[in-house]
Amino acid sequence: MKFNKPHLTIEQQLALLEKRGLIVSDRERAKYYLGHLNYYRLSGYWYPFKQSPTINEFRPNTFFEDVLNLYIFDRQLRLLILDAIEQIEVSVRAKWAYYLCEKHGAHAHLNSNLFSNYKKHQNAIASLKKSVSKSHESFILHLTNTYEETLPPLWALVEIMTFGQLSYWFEMLKFRSDRNVVAREYDMDEKNFGSILHHLTVVRNKCAHHNRLWNCEFTIIPKLPNKRPAIVVKSLNPNQRRKIYNTLVILIYLLYLINPSNNWKNEFLALTNKHRIDLSQMGFPSDFESLTIWH
Repeated sequence: MKFNKPHLTIEQQLALLEKRGLIVSDRERAKYYLGHLNYYRLSGYWYPFKQSPTINEFRPNTFFEDVLNLYIFDRQLRLLILDAIEQIEVSVRAKWAYYLCEKHGAHAHLNSNLFSNYKKHQNAIASLKKSVSKSHESFILHLTNTYEETLPPLWALVEIMTFGQLSYWFEMLKFRSDRNVVAREYDMDEKNFGSILHHLTVVRNKCAHHNRLWNCEFTIIPKLPNKRPAIVVKSLNPNQRRKIYNTLVILIYLLYLINPSNNWKNEFLALTNKHRIDLSQMGFPSDFESLTIWH
């Protein structure tokens, strides 16, 4: 079937929404946001207000402000989650580099015997070389201009790794004992921890590229722990594995380990209360407030 939908002006877009039952109290404000946010982008936020997935009609008493409120919440949620993942990424960088350098030396990353796949290791080294060649960090320039090794020592190199690279290098470690030393710092098994790192890189990329997060269903999900840490196991929702709820539980737990005085969880709850968010859309169980991690 050939696509034949016509281009609609902002005024026509607004008229179409009103025809479908959306109540617009301030037309100029609505046109402003349609012009700056894009009709198609906003459509992901008015989807929950439709009468059904197959009917392009809004439920009675649905206001444009309801859609905008959801959009603003999702944007602030992404910023909050980026903040959490940044703290976790920095912590894992430090633990991973410290351990490898302590046990295997400053240039452990150059030792292909420590990694499970020679070709993947060589590709990862090539990727790091590109990162180093593009870096303008003074410490990287000093190390590359002063020493003869192919790459700087790991304790410095880790500071210009992306989260995706860090997750990839963790998974490449050949010996489970090496992966477990890092994972045990967070009271996790290396399989769960590696899977969580991979998942968090996906979440971070969604945040960085402004993708809808609040009610999305992830295709790459973490392997959920079933024994430890106990507070996480007891708080997970195995019936909603693709929603963001389990991710939030993991973030809260890791942030508490890294900084017990952090206020991230309360900031998240305050944000959901401010915007009157239906938490079931995010995979929250109905009794979540009774779970220790949310106290």
